[in-house]
Amino acid sequence: MATKGLVIGGETILPGETKKIALDMPPLYTATSMSIPVYVKRGKRPGPTLFVSAAIHGDELNGIEIIARLIKSRAIDRLKGTLIAVPTVNVYGVLNQSRYLPDRRDLNRSFPGSRKGSLAGRLAHLFFNEVVSKCDVGIDLHTGAIHRSNLPQIRADLDDEEVLAMAQAFGVPVLLNADIRDGSLRATASEAGIKILLYEAGQALRYDEFSIRAGVKGIINTMRHLGMLNKSRAKGVPIKPYIARSSGWVRAPESGFINHLAQLGDHVEKGDKLATIADSYGQFLGTLISPAEGVVIGKQNIPLTQEGEAIYHIAYFKTPDTVAEQVEMLQDNLVPNDTTVAL
Repeated sequence: MATKGLVIGGETILPGETKKIALDMPPLYTATSMSIPVYVKRGKRPGPTLFVSAAIHGDELNGIEIIARLIKSRAIDRLKGTLIAVPTVNVYGVLNQSRYLPDRRDLNRSFPGSRKGSLAGRLAHLFFNEVVSKCDVGIDLHTGAIHRSNLPQIRADLDDEEVLAMAQAFGVPVLLNADIRDGSLRATASEAGIKILLYEAGQALRYDEFSIRAGVKGIINTMRHLGMLNKSRAKGVPIKPYIARSSGWVRAPESGFINHLAQLGDHVEKGDKLATIADSYGQFLGTLISPAEGVVIGKQNIPLTQEGEAIYHIAYFKTPDTVAEQVEMLQDNLVPNDTTVAL
């Protein structure tokens, strides 16, 4: 957007400059100062302005490491346009290892916020007005909830042609055409004409190396698609993305101890056994059955369950077996010993 001086938190960043900025937030009870860390890198040549944000939910940590690796990557040395990276939006939640803010609100249900509203509303207002509103596009990084893992996937409004092209460029096999929720960052950004991808991968309070590598590579792929980075020779087998227009959760029929049979990325058929449930004596209580053919894109990890609890998230595709193959190819492409992601 901005071709000359970009102002964030009262600081001006000119083309060719890189700055780390602290956006002041309300202090802690102890009067300890608090701030949102913002990394801004501007290329000398014009191009789109992209924000990448993580830890809107304070216990979703994968994105913090994704951004750390992104800003250290040699791939962004010859940037066109502007990259604004915010590794910890919900700093309070990160400190408390909590999804929520100290006022017990969900920041991702508090947008666009208000300068004089609740703590969540004030933080949402600050982040949106100082960062998001100054961008053309954005990638918001998330994980599954506590004790739940998500397969690397993009959630977005895939009926928007520009958003669909970005999602396909990201380079993960699963694209979920997800409804926009009121009060979310994605909803508010979309209303402002800002194109948004939401990357879901891994679980809360844990680093997942596969999810992190896929995230870094995906962001760089998207930046290349947007013309912010030069094209490069592809490494590994190209990943073909598939769109899931629907998905659903399989819930526990009984309370007890669960033994998982299906894993993330598995292709499952209608009627397949996903898991079994037993009591504390090992006595069989019930079986989770796949209701339709699809791919497992989310699952609970803890071996305890209550009746009715969501255990498996299954996405439905026309060719789910092919999607599962693409997941395996993505894993093969992300070389285990390469942590620099100099793509």
